[in-house]
Amino acid sequence: MTDSPMSDDDIARAHVASPTLHNARIHLAEYDPAWPARYDALAAAVRAGLGGVVTGLEHVGSTSVPGLPAKPVIDMLLTVEDPALEAAYVPPLESLGYVLAIREPEWYEHRVLKISGAELPVNLHVLPDGCPEVRRMLGFRDRLRTHEGDRERYAQVKRDLARQTWKFVQNYADAKSAVVESILARAGI
Repeated sequence: MTDSPMSDDDIARAHVASPTLHNARIHLAEYDPAWPARYDALAAAVRAGLGGVVTGLEHVGSTSVPGLPAKPVIDMLLTVEDPALEAAYVPPLESLGYVLAIREPEWYEHRVLKISGAELPVNLHVLPDGCPEVRRMLGFRDRLRTHEGDRERYAQVKRDLARQTWKFVQNYADAKSAVVESILARAGI
């Protein structure tokens, strides 16, 4: 959740390899009660693979909110002491099938590792422990879990935006920023 939409150049700079062109609508699936169990299995493997490197691990994103339609991708938030020290966590995650896809040193040293070929893809966001964005991500998730009006409002914006064609999936994510910010403001985050 950056302050402004990412340009094509910003998207390209953040990707370790060339970003994947989407050039399509966004597929949203209705909430699947199997998603939390998928997260639990993934989280157990990450914790076992990284041990004490993990300072926090949470299920985030729309698949973590019962009743919310979502892109069928499990989003996970891993906090570590310093995401810039990739040697501490990237090789063990690669052995679990993750691929380092995004590196944003200017934005809290954010990294994203992905599992793309799986039945249910995974985005593993890595941020430093105590980072303000961690509080925002968890606060947003928790607000949607506990406030039906905000959950429904967000769902409607997602459905409306999903009908459009997006060059990159990041463009769709950026287009949701206004509603995300308004929900965070109501939550006092």
